[in-house]
Amino acid sequence: MSIAKEFREFAIKGNVVDLAVGVIIGAAFSKIVDSLVKDLVMPLVSLVTGRLDFSNLFVVLGAIPPGTPRTLADLTRAGVPVFAWGNFITVLVNFLILALVIFVMVRQINRLRRASAEPPAAAPAAPAEDIVLLREIRDSLKR
Repeated sequence: MSIAKEFREFAIKGNVVDLAVGVIIGAAFSKIVDSLVKDLVMPLVSLVTGRLDFSNLFVVLGAIPPGTPRTLADLTRAGVPVFAWGNFITVLVNFLILALVIFVMVRQINRLRRASAEPPAAAPAAPAEDIVLLREIRDSLKR
């Protein structure tokens, strides 16, 4: 078998195609969740806590070069070690929301699969005529 034919069989298999579709949809879905966290959830959290931007919550762990602005991006660019705990909180909230949404989706898909996989319970088939006759004979002999 040639390499091209083997590769074609591999690439056409359902698992590979499903994985590719999942990765593409996952990347697009990640942008939606990022926007959900950034544009909807974090403003509500900041309303409660009084802060709008958690990504600029950090602790400087080294010396700051003179003239460097005290923002996370500028300090990172200047090579200053920074403990960026606010950025971590934002990423963590993003992950938790994404995990929750994926859990709900997978749960619903599994529920739909179970419903379609389980055919309705059929009524038991009537016993064959010879079985019925044998039962009648048995019952009459018992009497």
